[in-house]
Amino acid sequence: MKLFTKYNRINISATIFIFLVGSVAFYFVLDYVLIRQLDETLRSEKEEISEYIRLHNQLPDIQNTKEQWITVVKASNSIPKPTTRTIYQFNTRDSENEPIRQLIFSITASNQTYEITVNKSEGETEDLLKLIILTTVGMIAMILLFNYLINRKLITQIWKPFYNTIDNIKDYAANQQSLSLSKEPIDEINLLNESLNSMTERIHKDYFALRSFTENASHEMQTPLAVIRSKVESLYQFAEGKENMMQQLLAIEDASLKLSKLHQSLLLLTKLENRQFVLNEPVNLKTILLHKIEERRDLFSAKNIQVSVAATDFEMYFHQHLAEILISNLLNNAFRYTAPEGKISIILNPETLSVSNSAIHDSLDTNKIFQRFYRASESDTGTGLGLSIIKEICTASGFSIHYQYEKAQHHFIILFQA
Repeated sequence: MKLFTKYNRINISATIFIFLVGSVAFYFVLDYVLIRQLDETLRSEKEEISEYIRLHNQLPDIQNTKEQWITVVKASNSIPKPTTRTIYQFNTRDSENEPIRQLIFSITASNQTYEITVNKSEGETEDLLKLIILTTVGMIAMILLFNYLINRKLITQIWKPFYNTIDNIKDYAANQQSLSLSKEPIDEINLLNESLNSMTERIHKDYFALRSFTENASHEMQTPLAVIRSKVESLYQFAEGKENMMQQLLAIEDASLKLSKLHQSLLLLTKLENRQFVLNEPVNLKTILLHKIEERRDLFSAKNIQVSVAATDFEMYFHQHLAEILISNLLNNAFRYTAPEGKISIILNPETLSVSNSAIHDSLDTNKIFQRFYRASESDTGTGLGLSIIKEICTASGFSIHYQYEKAQHHFIILFQA
């Protein structure tokens, strides 16, 4: 989730919550204020009646209106304390129940006790309350909307340098070009850019130094290895009839071949990590697969291994050499860990490449299987880099590889759409 999206969600959620709580609180506060004002009007009417009776000792003439009216009833007992209440009365004109605010009190005039009820309609108060609430809610909603739009525009402008920095970092990670971030008016972003420029410059220098060292070391190692193999071959003619010397020479040649393979594998891993392969060639994996199986036909026959293939004919943009290495390593791994008279099953389609084989050992360690120099057993004579190379090829190509162990079979599954 983007930072701006997360900020907006939290900000909008908090704003809506405050808006709702504030609106409800404002409604009840305003309703309380208006009712108190209405009660003040009723008490003023009571004071006017009481003052008239005090001066004239008789009830005043009652002038009733549609919004306010007074009822007078003779009473035998006086009410100790004036009472204020709200009742609902059916309004025949509007065909609805209308709230009425009443003030009930008793008073004595001409030696007669009267119960007086001052009634005032709350319709106008409710209408005023609704109007104020709607106006206020509308204004708050408009303020929130404008605040959101302004924040959106403002935050987008403020965070634009940050997103520019992210885009430049993406380009740097993809193309491995030198990172050069410009100065920004925001101090924090500018400090970040300067730190990233300094850091990536050191990384760039270290990367090219390591790359140069690897290439030079690789080149320099090839010559001694070639000399060793050449000298061993020359010494074979002097070792004829000398079994001891022949065994020593064979051991030297075997070690030099293993060292040569190890050197080539490490060099390939370095090139893969440095993304030195361009994956833009149309490659037919089925053709490569069948060709590599045919190359190993004698090896499979020697161990009496049955190979079944279900392959779809299709092309994909890949790298011819990497495709050959990928399939060769998968087949070599399957052959090495398949018991005599076992089976190897291969399924290839535009979505997956699956290689399954009868297991010699139990399940491989899923936490270490793709690590360099990992071997299933100490007796394994491989370099321990085959599966690491497969993993690096998949990573560089955007594939994903998975290992499963089911029913005494190893399953290596490559998904072309990771």
